[in-house]
This record gives sequence, structure tokens and C-alpha cells, in this order.
Amino acid sequence: GTQLDNVDVSAMDGKCLMALFISLVRGERFCDGLILDNLKNGAVLRWIGRLKQVNADMTAGMRQISIKKTDITGLDSDAIVNAANSALRAGGGVCGAIFSAAGERELQAACNRIGHCDTGSAVITPGFRLRAKYVIHAVGPQWRGGNHDEPKCLYNAYYRALELAAENGCKSVGFPLISAGIYGYPLSEAWRVAMSACGDFLAAHKGAGLSVVFAVLSDEIFELGQEILSESLCNAD
Repeated sequence: GTQLDNVDVSAMDGKCLMALFISLVRGERFCDGLILDNLKNGAVLRWIGRLKQVNADMTAGMRQISIKKTDITGLDSDAIVNAANSALRAGGGVCGAIFSAAGERELQAACNRIGHCDTGSAVITPGFRLRAKYVIHAVGPQWRGGNHDEPKCLYNAYYRALELAAENGCKSVGFPLISAGIYGYPLSEAWRVAMSACGDFLAAHKGAGLSVVFAVLSDEIFELGQEILSESLCNAD
């Protein structure tokens, strides 16, 4: 059977806790009284306490996320995130706007020194002429139907960008909606991955003191983002 008194739940996230509880419920089918035993030894109460803490951390993290209808290049956050390509070359859309505002020659030279960034990862350069001190170049996936690890790659791109921000002492980060432009990621799914990745990072790194703002220009994208952010806050609560 599953005995929770021997399991350290202090560092588990919500998914692990739910998997543990499901295994306990399934175990009851084969070992009558298993749940009662774990109630008596206090293991279930510790599990519930940890789950409450995870939910509280997630709620606090989600409250550090906001969405603005504005040009990302004008943000005065410590870092802004470029929806980059793996070659780290100046492109169109958000990428082109950031290169232009930062000074294309200087930013491209900095990117050339790095050379490449894998899909699902990120690298950091100075912000040059931008108000932001840094540009974090995060490479999201191209949408190919959703069965080629697109959600995982997109999640990892956001998470790595936030890791770099924290490692470089940033307290505020501005994001575009990565992969939702010419890479074709469906808007609703793109927002859900963005909220999940940022919420998870902020919940797990409370001491970093980071705040996240998404800068978008489209009314449709803005309104959909607000809806999904509100939904994420309700789910966290």
C-alpha cells in the first residue's frame, strides 16, 4: 500500500501531490483501510497542508502578473523578452521592433557573439538603447498541430527567461505572447501556457521579488489574456 507517513511532501508541487493522493485512493481498492491508516498517522493532514501552501503560493504568484495594451519596447521594466528565432537574427513583428528600438547593429552584434539558442530556451544581452537594461531572447516553438512538444517547449522558453531575469537581479520583466505571431501558436493555448509557466516560476521563487507584465497591441489578444489570467487566479484560489 501507499504509506504517506514515509513520504516527504514539503517540496512537492500540486501535480505531484495530486498524483500521490490518486495512488492512495487506488491503493484502497487493494488494501482496505489504507486511507484510514494514513488519516490516523497524520500523513493526509500533512498532504492537505502542503496542498494549501502550494495553492497560496500559486495565487500570490499569479497576482504578480499583469497585462497591458502597450508597445513592449517602451516598457521601463528591468528586462524585456524578445520572441526570438534560434539563429538570434533580427526578424519581423516583436523581434524586429525590439532590434530596431535597441539599435539593430549593437543588438545583432551581441546576439552574434552568442550565436544560437535552442527552441525552448533563452539567452540574455544588454538592452542598449532601450529603457530596459536587458533583452532576454526566448525561442518559442512553431505550431505544428500540438503533437510535437510545443506546449513543453513554450513553457520552458518562458521559464528559462524568468530564470535568467532572476539570475541577473531583475525585479520586473516584460513579455510578448511568445509564438503567437508568425509561429502560429493558437492564442488561447499560448496564453494558458504563458500563465502556467510564469505562475509556476513566481510561486516557486517567492524570494526573487519578480513581477511580470505582458505587453500586447491587439484588443483581441489583450481581452483574451485578461480572461485567462482571471481564470487562472480563480483556479489558484
